[in-house]
Amino acid sequence: MDASGAHRTGGARVRFAGVRTVVITGASTGIGHAAAQRLAREGFRVFAGVRKPQDAERLRAEGLEPLEVDVTDPAAIAAAARRVGEDTESLAGLVNNAGVAVASPFETLDLDDLRRQLEVNFVGHVAVTQAFLPRLRRAQGRIVNVGSIGGRMALPFNGPYHASKFAMEAFSDSLRQELRPWGIHVAIVEPGAIDTPIWERGSQEAKRLAEGMSAEGRELYGAQLSRVDEVVGEMTRGAIPPEKVADVIVHALTARRPRARYVVGRDARMQLVLKALLPTRVLDAAVARMMG
Repeated sequence: MDASGAHRTGGARVRFAGVRTVVITGASTGIGHAAAQRLAREGFRVFAGVRKPQDAERLRAEGLEPLEVDVTDPAAIAAAARRVGEDTESLAGLVNNAGVAVASPFETLDLDDLRRQLEVNFVGHVAVTQAFLPRLRRAQGRIVNVGSIGGRMALPFNGPYHASKFAMEAFSDSLRQELRPWGIHVAIVEPGAIDTPIWERGSQEAKRLAEGMSAEGRELYGAQLSRVDEVVGEMTRGAIPPEKVADVIVHALTARRPRARYVVGRDARMQLVLKALLPTRVLDAAVARMMG
């Protein structure tokens, strides 16, 4: 923020009146944590969403303002909205970032795991958005949804995760059009491989699901699932730091002309190029070779 009270982003700037408040979900680690720190340095008041009290204490020690909220719990969302409302009538921004990754072949997928995946990565974001929209409308605030390049290109055995991120694409597009009359801009950020704990947790989740498979499921998919773990390891070696995504989130919240979509990372851009250029059969064959 410069002396005039304006945020500069790539030469463009947006003038703000007073302290601007942002709510971020899933801010205990990774992209959400990096974005909360960056926005606080930019002069925003940040309510950093976490689920666990110990994470709240850690963020408080870092000088951030934790907001305990479980995006799958309507009562917790309502309490979080009340807590924010105690201090501010309007919001400059909402960053929907909370997420988990469920990996499994669809044939053997436990439907309760699928419901959990969709509740955290999609339904929860809709619920949080509904809760905070009145305050966003008062300030003509902005919404930034953290999606994934996996919301535009799906790979095998990560179908539940991809489904949740494809849903976020549709949510972002529809919501952007619906909120246009009130000047509320909606953007979606589509990162590729980012160096965050979600990869490790996703790998552990995949192993748990594989161990719980029936003998028939292991016979059908066991070898391929072991290869998935190797592929994830190869992808994470080239992962970029979450601070790169945090920079994009700040741009989406402050730029005079924000984009509707932000693709982050060379691997994400390459996937889009391949999807655009290659016929589906050729692309499927390339993925099959990658999966062994």
